Amino acid sequence: MQRAYMDHAAATPVRPEVLEAMLPFFVERFGNPSAVYDLGSEIKAVMEEQRGQVARLIGARSDEIIFTSSGAEANNLAIKGLALATFLKRGKHLIVSAIEHHSVLNSARFLEKFFDFEVTFLPVDRYGRVDPERLKQALTPATVMVSIGHGSNEIGTVQAIPDLVAVCRAAGVPFHTDAVATVGQAPVDVNELGVDLLTISGPALGAPKGIGALYFRNKLRLVPQLNGGIQENGRRGGTENIPGIVGLGRAAELAWQELDEKAVYLAKLRDLLIAGVRKNMPEVLFTGHPEKRLPGHASFCFEGIEGEALIFLLSSQGIYANTGSACASKALKTSPVLGAIGVKPEVAQGSLVFTLSRANREEEVHHVLKHLPPAVEKLRSFSPVWRKKMAAGAGA
Repeated sequence: MQRAYMDHAAATPVRPEVLEAMLPFFVERFGNPSAVYDLGSEIKAVMEEQRGQVARLIGARSDEIIFTSSGAEANNLAIKGLALATFLKRGKHLIVSAIEHHSVLNSARFLEKFFDFEVTFLPVDRYGRVDPERLKQALTPATVMVSIGHGSNEIGTVQAIPDLVAVCRAAGVPFHTDAVATVGQAPVDVNELGVDLLTISGPALGAPKGIGALYFRNKLRLVPQLNGGIQENGRRGGTENIPGIVGLGRAAELAWQELDEKAVYLAKLRDLLIAGVRKNMPEVLFTGHPEKRLPGHASFCFEGIEGEALIFLLSSQGIYANTGSACASKALKTSPVLGAIGVKPEVAQGSLVFTLSRANREEEVHHVLKHLPPAVEKLRSFSPVWRKKMAAGAGA
């Protein structure tokens, strides 16, 4: 049976080149980078080399990169770390968009619950974009930071980050963006974006799970969220995950080499998939911005069905996709992202998200387009909601 794995936002395989680079650091080159003898200093040098590779990918300096265990940890460090470092001087107001990743939303809620912060959850338009004017109106003298994601893994929309940063820069408010969905998929330069903090996830680049990074503009104060020793210049305690760091560095190097070609290739597959769905299937809502979106992302809502049932039916044909955010799809609730862009709950229940990688091929897209329409039709035939709608349409 042909297989089409298109859920790379949830998990993606470690690239062979990355695994090869990592292997010696499990057994042969096992030193602790904090050790003062040569086995440690050699590993320290390797770690700093990888820091440079990650920095180059986003146009940063090496000393502006902190290694973390994940994108989620990087988001926690950015939001809690900056807010707790600056609230005594600025105030206790935080702004995040309504469609952020759970690690951003729940970090904000943590500050709200335990430290009495006021949090503004900024609305988005029907494409999932934040209006700079609305952001400007939400800022107050007590605002300590703003966090708005660069790209959405659920609806594919890419934000106009430079425009949003300009609003914050005029008010002297630091800006963080979760760029897990965009780094390595499309060109990202922290200087062009103008951001003060930016989150990276290793798995999104083909590195292993358990590694991520946070870019922070030099001299920005952060309160550590993992207290320990002097690792990461005192900003993140705990012995560094050297194999993971080597994997992230190698993945960042490959991403930098392949970026332009990869973005064009993914956009071609994405557009083929979207065009095929639109041509062959009725009553389909295409979610996210039609143009300002991730190159390898296609997302839809199919009225009259349950997305999870569709996922199971497609998997029987070797097709693997998702119903939304990998961190929320098992919650059995209507997606807050789809709700924020105005999708009705009965339509949002039928969401389906495809996230592509360089490993996908055109024949896999055709495989999806062959099996997706009959799967949706089959599920709709069981749906009393769909039958009622069809009967109403026939009566009209």
